[in-house]
Amino acid sequence: MSAAREHIVVMKFGGTSVEDAKAMLRTAAIVQGRRERGLQAAVVVSAMAKVTDMLLAASDAAGRGDKPGALALSARLRHRHIDTAAELLQGERFAGMQNVLNHEFDALDDLLRGISAVGELTPRTNDLVVSFGERLSSQMVAAAFDQKGLNGAHVDARTCIITDDHYGKAAPQEAAIEAKLLELVLPLLEAGKTPVMGGFIGSTAAGITTTLGRGGSDYTAALVGGGLHAGAIEIWTDVNGIMTTDPRICPDALRVKTISFEEAAELAYFGAKVLHPATILPAVQKSIPVWVLNSRNAENEGTKITAMAPPCASPFKSIAAKKRLTIIDVVASRMLMSHGYLKAVFDVFDKYECAIDMVSTSEVSISLTVDSNQRLPEICAELGKIADVKYEGRKALVCLVGEDIRGHNGIAGRVFSAVSHVNVRMISQGASEINMSFMIEEDDVEEAIRSLHKVFFAEPDETVFDLAARNLATQVATQV
Repeated sequence: MSAAREHIVVMKFGGTSVEDAKAMLRTAAIVQGRRERGLQAAVVVSAMAKVTDMLLAASDAAGRGDKPGALALSARLRHRHIDTAAELLQGERFAGMQNVLNHEFDALDDLLRGISAVGELTPRTNDLVVSFGERLSSQMVAAAFDQKGLNGAHVDARTCIITDDHYGKAAPQEAAIEAKLLELVLPLLEAGKTPVMGGFIGSTAAGITTTLGRGGSDYTAALVGGGLHAGAIEIWTDVNGIMTTDPRICPDALRVKTISFEEAAELAYFGAKVLHPATILPAVQKSIPVWVLNSRNAENEGTKITAMAPPCASPFKSIAAKKRLTIIDVVASRMLMSHGYLKAVFDVFDKYECAIDMVSTSEVSISLTVDSNQRLPEICAELGKIADVKYEGRKALVCLVGEDIRGHNGIAGRVFSAVSHVNVRMISQGASEINMSFMIEEDDVEEAIRSLHKVFFAEPDETVFDLAARNLATQVATQV
């Protein structure tokens, strides 16, 4: 394995961190702070907040033949980007950026007209439409960095992030990505420049635009960090790090100071919005620490994710919830003791590329949970050939994550005592040492999380959790 380049930090800024000119300038100040520490920053940015949603709406309108609707959305985006550039950049830099933006939006309008004329939107064309968000934001941020003396250099991510052709959720080709990064990005860093690229987007080896799936900018940052063998990867968002649960549900939620790669990956997959589930993988492979930080509160220490987290007196680090799940019950008494029954069931889900979150089995029945209803009728029709099938929607999975859950005696009893007033539909623990999960009604999620948080974070371990905010709130409440 190549030695780590400790002086390189990969910094990813999400949509809210580049949502307008003010946010972009705040981002520039954060990067300047890293350079003042003697670090070289490679920067990955998302599209400006809400832009991807509007691009998806525009492509959808065009696909339905609604050309005026699609072009109206594009016009709104054009004005927003040019207005932001006008506030962000001065003189010739603004004039140059205005030309770039108009050129890009002219190309987008031509594309939307073409989709509308054909009356069909393919996954490949949809990827090309939504790629404009990151392509535009990265060019604007690079220009702002250059204006601020950071030697900003725009890099089209599609020249570096090489993927397969699974449009909408393309798989990165890591060896090819590393080779391109060392060819195109490392020389910029060595020359004292600050390369800026869009996250989420890539291209096939043939140069056709692809995307990594929603939330893919985190994944891009991890791929860039891994490919450059960086000393650290920083995910800049609008929260202070990974929290013990969603602070909108529990205002007394605590920041987790440090957490393991395994724990963070479980939380990301099971509903915590701070990280994209795939973010962790390239970092784990190269043992690169990942930091989750707040661009609106840059002084906060955030959360550090490392291969080995320190011991924690508390059994759990965090509680996450994943909503909009469906439970599918597959019952086949006629298949009792039949060889290959489980394989036949899972082959159906594989055929329709439908991921399963949780499984519970008995001798003749299987209960599974899925988070996509897109192909549910076809899946259930096919399962119906070998079993009796029924399904229930509006379910949610509550996931408690912590190191060595099995090593804490009576932990399951404490968990289910805390939620004894909530109907638990499915339970999963044995499959993982760090995750205990159960399925409940969507409407019960907030009550369940509040009850669990009250029990398990009443006396948190201050070596792992930041108690300062809670202590301050208690002092204020006492004084009042």
